[in-house]
Amino acid sequence: MTPAPVRLSRRRLLQASAAVAALALPLHAAAAAAPPSLARERLKRYSPRVRAIVERALVIDMLAPLRLDLREDVYAQELDPRRIDDFRLSGIDVFHNSWGLTGADARERVAEYLAGWHGLLARHSDLFLLVGRAADLDQAKREGKIAVISGVQNAEHFRKAEDVRFFHGLGLRCAQLTYNSQTTIGSGSTEREDGGLSDYGVAIVAEMEKVGMLVDVSHCGDRTTLDAIELARGPIAITHSNCRALNDHPRLKSDEAIRKLAAKGGVMGITGVRMFVGAKEPTTLDSMIDHIDHVARLVGIEHVGIGSDADLYGYDAMPADQLKALKASYKASYGFRERIDIDGFDRPTKIYELTQALLRRGYGESDIEAVLGGNFRRLLGQVWR
Repeated sequence: MTPAPVRLSRRRLLQASAAVAALALPLHAAAAAAPPSLARERLKRYSPRVRAIVERALVIDMLAPLRLDLREDVYAQELDPRRIDDFRLSGIDVFHNSWGLTGADARERVAEYLAGWHGLLARHSDLFLLVGRAADLDQAKREGKIAVISGVQNAEHFRKAEDVRFFHGLGLRCAQLTYNSQTTIGSGSTEREDGGLSDYGVAIVAEMEKVGMLVDVSHCGDRTTLDAIELARGPIAITHSNCRALNDHPRLKSDEAIRKLAAKGGVMGITGVRMFVGAKEPTTLDSMIDHIDHVARLVGIEHVGIGSDADLYGYDAMPADQLKALKASYKASYGFRERIDIDGFDRPTKIYELTQALLRRGYGESDIEAVLGGNFRRLLGQVWR
């Protein structure tokens, strides 16, 4: 669901490319006003068993923007000590940092986006490791660093098939085929009609597989989702969605799509966004686990993972003006309620909360490790050749 940041000009693109080493992140208002990190104390709330599972697992959040912030100067300031501390103590080893970037200037915007975030990672190389291949995920875990996968929640920056290789060279390792709307590639989930992948879309999927870029259909419409799964030669991903069988929302996936995804070896990440988890209150962490249960029973535990679709603090921690603008940018069919996050999955320690809840639900430790990241690690090892 992650929204597009404020549009950036060609001039700012050139400035970013020239000064990438000087780029970094600001704090949003809520984080700036917050007290120092409580994450270290909060970890004491969890049992030794929970902490051991998280420490042992390679935890991959397959849709986790490093920062939810719509401001144009998002790359202009340093990370603060509180946020650095929360990254280190979150238990998340891999963040798929992905945004919805759309429009006629998408090619330039994505280039600037990559330059800005990669500049941040370079400035904080003691904390982050930019991922170029699957082995980097394991290296980051060994070195106590956080691996970052660069992704985009759209593919409008691919103006021609050759652009796939160009952006792969810039570090892009995952792209959604569409966001919510119609593009030259296919249809998004909130379009009135879905005609499926275009001929051009088929060519883009083929080129993504050729260079080793993960195909993501999280926001695609039903027909476009099925076309991509069926036409891809190998496995693809639904990095962040939930099950329509449990919640009739246009952004969610049908059992047919989940079965076909799994038959190709793909993995589906379950999100904690409130209106994707449940249609009415109470919507809880247990409600989120119902979606994990559903995928596991439908196609097997080896095809389900986590794609939280939020940063460490969640959407509800965004400044009020940004949150209002975010909600206004989506169609009414998204069904926003007063809150977007769910209790327990709205804090830096959410992976510990989830692990604790999975144990309560009766999941074994090996299955929990698979859900927390083992399944996506297997998929990425297959795709990133």
